[in-house]
Amino acid sequence: MHASWKAGDWAVYRKSKSGVNPGRRAAQVVASPKGETYGYVVDKFWVVDEVLSDGQLRLVTAKGKVHTIEADDPNLRRPSLLQRFFWRERFSMVEASRQHVGDQAPRNAVGA
Repeated sequence: MHASWKAGDWAVYRKSKSGVNPGRRAAQVVASPKGETYGYVVDKFWVVDEVLSDGQLRLVTAKGKVHTIEADDPNLRRPSLLQRFFWRERFSMVEASRQHVGDQAPRNAVGA
């Protein structure tokens, strides 16, 4: 199923990470074979800044970073109604950042 995204939509991206000390928001924590590090995923709260002509999405983070992701990336999803309620402050921070980025950053500044 291909979701239709538009600028301003809230998005949750499940990002894989690894490290010696997973944070409190870490999920699916798995120890490495020798137990020195952990693999885990963290939900990132982003807002769609723009839908690009090739179908990719330009997403903005709370700190103003910009990511380009395929619209059908399995790690990308819309928040549920309950998640929108609980995470509304996070998304509000991202929306404020998105407006700030739109005012100052060049449109071709894309990071991964």
